Amino acid sequence: MNVEVVEVGPRDGLQNEPVTVPAAVKVAYVEALVAAGLRRIEAVSFAHPGRVPQMADAEEVMARVPRVTGVRYAGLVLNGRGLDRALKAGVDEVNVVVVATETFSQRNQGMSVGDAVRGFGAIAERAREAGLGVTLTVAASFGCPFEGEVDPAWVAELVRRCPGAQEVALADTIGVGVPADVRRLVEAVREVSALPLRFHFHNTRNTGYANALAALEAGAASLDASAGGIGGCPFAPAATGNIATEDLLYLLHRSGVTTGADLTGVLAAAALVETGLGGRVPAQLGRAGDWPVTGR
Repeated sequence: MNVEVVEVGPRDGLQNEPVTVPAAVKVAYVEALVAAGLRRIEAVSFAHPGRVPQMADAEEVMARVPRVTGVRYAGLVLNGRGLDRALKAGVDEVNVVVVATETFSQRNQGMSVGDAVRGFGAIAERAREAGLGVTLTVAASFGCPFEGEVDPAWVAELVRRCPGAQEVALADTIGVGVPADVRRLVEAVREVSALPLRFHFHNTRNTGYANALAALEAGAASLDASAGGIGGCPFAPAATGNIATEDLLYLLHRSGVTTGADLTGVLAAAALVETGLGGRVPAQLGRAGDWPVTGR
């Protein structure tokens, strides 16, 4: 069995850290991730710099990241202005977010869910005309910090209303899901779409890795993770970091799942960003080390 690991540390990881690291550190982080064999990297966000200042240098970062055959860089896009920036910056794909609840949509994007759905259609059409890949991410698919439980049937309805994507990413933005929720969501979304499914988990309540395995067993094509386990959502109270790439790789590799990524290289990338942030990252493997231990 194999699964694609999509590295989101440079975007979803760094966007919620209190320290804004310079572009040079971001680029070095990306370089280390590429050297570790990761081939899809969400490198930047084209959100308004006033709302997400940690991502204000997206154009500079994209101008400096290594262009390696087979490596695809994604940028988060929330509206037409963001897409304009993404096209000029030279990303390979865009991740377009539609939030599952009204309150969170207003907090996160300053628009209603209906407006986000309509915006998705226009963005997806322009992006595909330009030759970019398009991901639909349904944020807060598992639950909302303001409105509580989210019905899987409503998530499926949003997927149905947003044609034009090449994959669907279901995001547990605040880390409330459990494996049973994963299975329910997959069942609901499969009623309306046969697109490849990607999952985005946060480990807020220590269920992120169990959810990742459940998603894999349910047929997920891709799993998001963040080297170092950094990040969160700046507009969701108490949303802690993403599942850590190195911890996820340990789990997957020991379970016989192929990813194409090198664990030692990812640990080096996590150590680099830890230095840049000036504090210990949440991931566990950098402290405990790989197993079995060699060289002793």
